[in-house]
Amino acid sequence: MAAAELERLRMAGAGMAIAVLTSGGDAQGMNAAVRAVTRMGIYVGAKVFLIYEGYEGLVEGGDNIKQANWLSVSNIIQLGGTVIGSARCKAFTTRAGRLRAARNLVEHGITNLCVIGGDGSLTGADIFRSEWGGLLEELVRDGQISEEVARENCRLNIVGLVGSIDNDFCGTDMTIGTDSALHRIMEVIDAITTTAQSHQRTFVLEVMGRHCGYLALVSGLASGADWLFIPESPPEDGWEDLMCERLGETRSRGSRLNIIIIAEGAIDRSGKPISSNYVKDLVVQRLGFDTRVTVLGHVQRGGTPSAFDRVLSSKMGMEAVMALLEATPDTPACVVSLSGNQSVRLPLMECVQVTKDVQKAMDEKRFEEAIQLRGRSFENNWNIYKLLAHQKPAQEKSPFSLAILNVGAPAAGMNAAVRSAVRIGICQGHTVYVVSDGFEGLSKGQIREVGWHDVAGWLGRGGSMLGTKRTLPKTCMEKIVENVRKFNIQGLLVIGGFEAYEGVLQLVEARGQYEELCIIMCVIPATISNNVPGTDFSLGSDTAVNAAMESCDRIKQSASGTKRRVFIVETMGGYCGYLSTVTGIAVGADAAYVYEDPFTIHDLKGGAPTPFDRNYGTKLGVKAVLWMSEKLQEVYRKGRVFANSGDSACVIGLRKKVVAFSPVTELKKVTDFEHRLPQEQWWLNLRLMLKMLANYQISLTEYISGKMEHVTRRTLSIEKGF
Repeated sequence: MAAAELERLRMAGAGMAIAVLTSGGDAQGMNAAVRAVTRMGIYVGAKVFLIYEGYEGLVEGGDNIKQANWLSVSNIIQLGGTVIGSARCKAFTTRAGRLRAARNLVEHGITNLCVIGGDGSLTGADIFRSEWGGLLEELVRDGQISEEVARENCRLNIVGLVGSIDNDFCGTDMTIGTDSALHRIMEVIDAITTTAQSHQRTFVLEVMGRHCGYLALVSGLASGADWLFIPESPPEDGWEDLMCERLGETRSRGSRLNIIIIAEGAIDRSGKPISSNYVKDLVVQRLGFDTRVTVLGHVQRGGTPSAFDRVLSSKMGMEAVMALLEATPDTPACVVSLSGNQSVRLPLMECVQVTKDVQKAMDEKRFEEAIQLRGRSFENNWNIYKLLAHQKPAQEKSPFSLAILNVGAPAAGMNAAVRSAVRIGICQGHTVYVVSDGFEGLSKGQIREVGWHDVAGWLGRGGSMLGTKRTLPKTCMEKIVENVRKFNIQGLLVIGGFEAYEGVLQLVEARGQYEELCIIMCVIPATISNNVPGTDFSLGSDTAVNAAMESCDRIKQSASGTKRRVFIVETMGGYCGYLSTVTGIAVGADAAYVYEDPFTIHDLKGGAPTPFDRNYGTKLGVKAVLWMSEKLQEVYRKGRVFANSGDSACVIGLRKKVVAFSPVTELKKVTDFEHRLPQEQWWLNLRLMLKMLANYQISLTEYISGKMEHVTRRTLSIEKGF
């Protein structure tokens, strides 16, 4: 959008009145969204009103509708729930109730409404919008408002933000609250795992998801659960025998625990509910295992929002205000969503319709279609879970050998990537080696073959189980070549930070001298600094942002009773400011990039990986090895591998909306090696958001508005990342 056009929009905010409400079940991150809508509205010169107690407050009016100022939403970004309250309202489902709501909005001159809630809340808003003209006519006839007032308020603009921990709204990558709910679930699973191992127990964990299995699926993938029940894909008849057989197998191999995850809406093929107690009784009766049930319930809704939810909500809240500013009589009611790392606008009723189609498919027992309608990412999660949960013999032994190593500083998620890469490599029939201590270990021959069960229990571990060093290949090139030849390594998967990328580039540039290096190579970026070219997100950066955010939350809490105190927090990241910027947005900082007289947080690498990093690592490991397998087949001639083209050594990464493989030789052209970062970094656009929400007097000219996209079966079939 042109700079002059955006400045015109900002001026158009003057005289506007925007109201924001939260409705339906609460979700962590709603407060961050309320804050962003309020501050962005004030920033563009509009009056902003907070509606308390959801639609009930809208119908009741009075003190439930209050004008907000900048400080009205201070210090709420870190709070769970919703500070303006949420209530289900029967009155709003009637025309009489909506008539009262219209009267209350007109009384305050409000013609722009931002609704944060689930599909029911957003559908109600769309009905309200469609009836608006008729409601005003009725108010004029009843003498409650004048014709002039009706003309001044003739159009109601609606924008929705989806707040739902179930992530059950089709068309959106992630809904507000989902990531935080996954944090709560993983905290419980990590805690349960320690006690289960102590007593050799089986735990059946029931999570929310009456109609959508997203939470169960992703937590199952992130924990390596032994068995998983989701409503979209009921188990085949006779599942009881198969489940007990598999649980018995894992125990016989020495495992001291079993984790079974069940969505509350789990059903069998005939539509009969499968309860957690039924599963528990089954395990006790058939296997005699000490088995306990844990039902998480509303714990999943509680607690502080994750960094992802705070940034997501802030981004969506700002975009919601822009959507209201740009609305015309022909603009359909829209929801603001995330696609990759980009804000998008989606027609509200298109999303609602596809969401209903999923439920209809499940009701009619068209389960494969239900999974497809959830979107490609959901489908991939399900397929990867099934692939990695239990070992399946490879159809045939392949002639290829892969080696996997970690390079650079440890980063959360590295072990998840190694685990999935090892297991998918074994599924493909490859010989899989792991290397200790990075390139240095490769030069010293610290190489061993691994099996499926050698990486059991690695998913939730922080740091690097393989050990990692920063040594680059140029210091020991001949010894590396010697071991590549000795172990007949034809594929090298390097998981690490800038050193991993730089090291693979050095190996590629040495191909002219050493034919042994004409092999397939792939880099999975893993660094808290998020400074590897070729990807928008590196493994470990989400965990690091959450660690920094939690520390800052504690600082804010300790400072809340003290006036005139400023805290300066220094994060890691070298010359790359991603960690500082995203943490700054997540904690509502007044500024970022402050280095002098610092309070230092030095141990951001530590701790258990977040659900995002566990799943991201798992998926990147699978995709990297599948890509390497395909490339090895392409370059296999007469019993040997010879790969010297640019696209035979790549960085795998999430770029905007898709997973991409970028040749290291191409990335070299866009890398600042002196400062160890890409020449262009997408997250610099987030700096504008940080400054706007911190009340900097800056221009809107750099703001990039989301585009309107449509939700169809074709768009749902596109892989949009994670």
